[in-house]
Amino acid sequence: MKQIKSENNQKKLRDKFLKSGVKMLGPETVFFSADTQIGKNVIIEPYVVFGKKVKVGNNVIIKSFSHLESCKIENKVEVGPFARIRPQTILKEGSKVGNFVEIKKSILGKKSKVNHLSYIGDSYIGKTVNIGAGTITCNYDGIKKSKTIIKDNVFVGS
Repeated sequence: MKQIKSENNQKKLRDKFLKSGVKMLGPETVFFSADTQIGKNVIIEPYVVFGKKVKVGNNVIIKSFSHLESCKIENKVEVGPFARIRPQTILKEGSKVGNFVEIKKSILGKKSKVNHLSYIGDSYIGKTVNIGAGTITCNYDGIKKSKTIIKDNVFVGS
């Protein structure tokens, strides 16, 4: 009985977003939380999961197999495919998070990119930064976690 109720709730949420203009490719494969907020002109590809407390701005593309939880996605952002956006993350306007990227408790600045195969945790990434493939922000010295800060207009390679 619980599964049927959950399926009905998901259908209602999908219908609500479709009616508001969200474009879903394969809506039956997209899962929302009751508190998900989505702006205008958003495209969501198949197999995307929205955890609790996700807010998505306008003109956003979320590609297949991405998982978002407790985060804010500003306008004109592209996420995925295969991206994981974890709690307390903000993706600023025009930023891009590509495939196999995980971001936790971080801010990705305007027009900054983390295109593939990277982990960004407990970090502040400035404007117009390019994070190269395989980059990991390490911030734990065995005793405490420190914030990683990357200023504006920086290219980080791996």
